[in-house]
Amino acid sequence: MGAMTTLVAAFAGTVGGALVGMLLRQVLPPHHLRDDSRDVLKLGAGVIATLTALVLGLLVGSAKSSFDSVNSLIVQIGAKIITLDRALAHYGPETKELRNQIHAAVETMVARTWPDSLDAAPRLKLVETSTVLEDLLNRIRELQPGNDAQSAFQTQALQIGNDLQQSRWLMIEENQIELPTAFLVVLLCWLTLLFSTYGLLTPVNPTVVVVLMVCALSMAGAIYLVVEMNQPFDGVIKASSAPLLKAVQLINR
Repeated sequence: MGAMTTLVAAFAGTVGGALVGMLLRQVLPPHHLRDDSRDVLKLGAGVIATLTALVLGLLVGSAKSSFDSVNSLIVQIGAKIITLDRALAHYGPETKELRNQIHAAVETMVARTWPDSLDAAPRLKLVETSTVLEDLLNRIRELQPGNDAQSAFQTQALQIGNDLQQSRWLMIEENQIELPTAFLVVLLCWLTLLFSTYGLLTPVNPTVVVVLMVCALSMAGAIYLVVEMNQPFDGVIKASSAPLLKAVQLINR
């Protein structure tokens, strides 16, 4: 499910659960909500609340870790691009065309992954199928070093290029990880049951309704953040393009 769809589903489920609880409160016999019965309802709500808090905390931690991992890979890619450009620059003027190619490739990657338009979706498929880096490595291998220094810089450039290739695929693979839908469905069911109990136990008045609405929105917002951070190149919360933009400024200078 998308982040916005999950947000709407979570909010609707929790608010709907609270409304069902309030309606049940009006139709149930009074003795069902007194003394021991009320204590059991509170105990059940406490158990569900504890499970929900535990699972939601684990989800937030996992999503944040995944998001930070993608950001770290982007930083590594930016640093390796700059280092590759420096190695080719020290090789000699004959690598000028290669450095121009790197500059253009990074600009294209940024434009595809972080489109300027808010409505435009990132074209990660084009990044996955791009063979620019493989072509670049082949051209570096075809260089004919004229001395030991150039040979050393060629070897260094090839090593950095291979590391860059690995980091690129790691970033692509990290983006494939999705939250299991069943996991989210179970969590939403727990929240619905929890808010149904709240509605059943509380009197119906404007203050209670507002508090339950705020709580429902807060829980839905937390789940929204989890889904957003698990999609680092989509939605509102995105991995930063700053390292690659900095690389574009520094390479081929």
